[in-house]
Amino acid sequence: MILQAHLHSLCLLMLYLATGYGQEGKFSGPLKPMTFSIYEGQEPSQIIFQFKANPPAVTFELTGETDNIFVIEREGLLYYNRALDRETRSTHNLQVAALDANGIIVEGPVPITIEVKDINDNRPTFLQSKYEGSVRQNSRPGNSIGTLTAHDRDEENTANSFLNYRIVEQTPKLPMDGLFLIQTYAGMLQLAKQSLKKQDTPQYNLTIEVSDKDFKTLCFVQINVIDINDQIPIFEKSDYGNLTLAEDTNIGSTILTIQATDADEPFTGSSKILYHIIKGDSEGRLGVDTDPHTNTGYVIIKKPLDFETAAVSNIVFKAENPEPLVFGVKYNASSFAKFTLIVTDVNEAPQFSQHVFQAKVSEDVAIGTKVGNVTAKDPEGLDISYSLRGDTRGWLKIDHVTGEIFSVAPLDREAGSPYRVQVVATEVGGSSLSSVSEFHLILMDVNDNPPRLAKDYTGLFFCHPLSAPGSLIFEATDDDQHLFRGPHFTFSLGSGSLQNDWEVSKINGTHARLSTRHTDFEERAYVVLIRINDGGRPPLEGIVSLPGIILAVVFIRIKKDKGKDNVESAQASEVKPLRS
Repeated sequence: MILQAHLHSLCLLMLYLATGYGQEGKFSGPLKPMTFSIYEGQEPSQIIFQFKANPPAVTFELTGETDNIFVIEREGLLYYNRALDRETRSTHNLQVAALDANGIIVEGPVPITIEVKDINDNRPTFLQSKYEGSVRQNSRPGNSIGTLTAHDRDEENTANSFLNYRIVEQTPKLPMDGLFLIQTYAGMLQLAKQSLKKQDTPQYNLTIEVSDKDFKTLCFVQINVIDINDQIPIFEKSDYGNLTLAEDTNIGSTILTIQATDADEPFTGSSKILYHIIKGDSEGRLGVDTDPHTNTGYVIIKKPLDFETAAVSNIVFKAENPEPLVFGVKYNASSFAKFTLIVTDVNEAPQFSQHVFQAKVSEDVAIGTKVGNVTAKDPEGLDISYSLRGDTRGWLKIDHVTGEIFSVAPLDREAGSPYRVQVVATEVGGSSLSSVSEFHLILMDVNDNPPRLAKDYTGLFFCHPLSAPGSLIFEATDDDQHLFRGPHFTFSLGSGSLQNDWEVSKINGTHARLSTRHTDFEERAYVVLIRINDGGRPPLEGIVSLPGIILAVVFIRIKKDKGKDNVESAQASEVKPLRS
């Protein structure tokens, strides 16, 4: 082992003596910051420099971006054991320190920079091996087809990465070779000598070479010649004659077939035909669908025909391509055709001006008030008679001639709003055809319902003798329409004679508490009247009757008489104790 280590050091020393180099042309020197330039790809085990140690330093330590390539011997010999690659790392930042016999740093560390110099060791490459482009026929020479881009990993802006492009081969060579060129340095592919025609050759294949000073790489380009739109659609005939249809012909019906042809390349935007109606159909009643395979046009009905507004229509079609025509080519009379549409009359039912008519009135309008009206028209101009259907409450009547609608009975929002009926319009004479529309009457609320108890408070009692004042909570409501905040009732005793024994206190807008003022009650029935006011316009009141029996049943009954006390007795169906 000693002999082997000695031979290794001897080998490094010989390499150092033969090839050693360093900053300022020196091969060895003291420990200080230094920079070395080394070409990539050189043989390994090359000596870079020998650092000299000053006592008490006896050895050296190497750290930093060594990548397991750079090594320093105990004697201070710095070398690399593998070939360097600039494309992997162009600069290695190292640190060297001098250590004493105990491994303690006594000098440094100092920065050592290794700059890896480029050699041409990378072949230029294209982004892909095959490209595809296109050129329109009749395009002028010089038109760009596209740009090819290759890359070289060697150092930029040097001779190692300077690239040249050229066309190696063109196939087929029809009508001649050299139809294309590529810019030597930019890689732009262009049309060179003349315009191309698809009927001569629809496709060309080029072999492109990119090279640096030492390497070459090939790629392949397919160029498709695209047809241009230099032919116009031509109708097979310019006049499709007369066509007679009844005005009730179904929507969606195909009524005519038209045909034009185009000599451009099939199944392209240059040969596809679109048919447009340019005259005679301002209402858009007709449309034309095109078969994409045959360019046949099918004329269909999109909206109902109408004898009364368009008995005869002179329809004109235009056939055109979605692709613009080339400069100098224009559509002419061959791309136009016509036909005459004759619509015959059919007796039709009256037509309402709206599907749904709507009106809004207050629910307390006087009987005989006009609440709305409807209108309909007969296409043939016949008179119309109006009638109602579905007036289940008998609230409305309609004027048979004018369509005005009147109230004939008191209206009630709480019974139903909106109130919906059907209106029938029937032609007078002819076939007596009729049609139906809806009439919706929205009733606006008025304050016409007095307050009442929200539920039946029966079977309640206090226990005698009362040990403490007792109370009960009750809830009020009414049937009128309220805002989102709900009703705001006020509560009071219905008679001044009750105030010594009872009191009413409001809890919120719908709830109140009835309480005893003392405990000195006899064991008998008591009648308590509660007045509830809704504060509406006009204000309405309800009288709540609370008859009770101490140690027995307390009865609750509400009276709806406006402003009048009316108390009825009731029989208890169940018994529930009140709080006391």
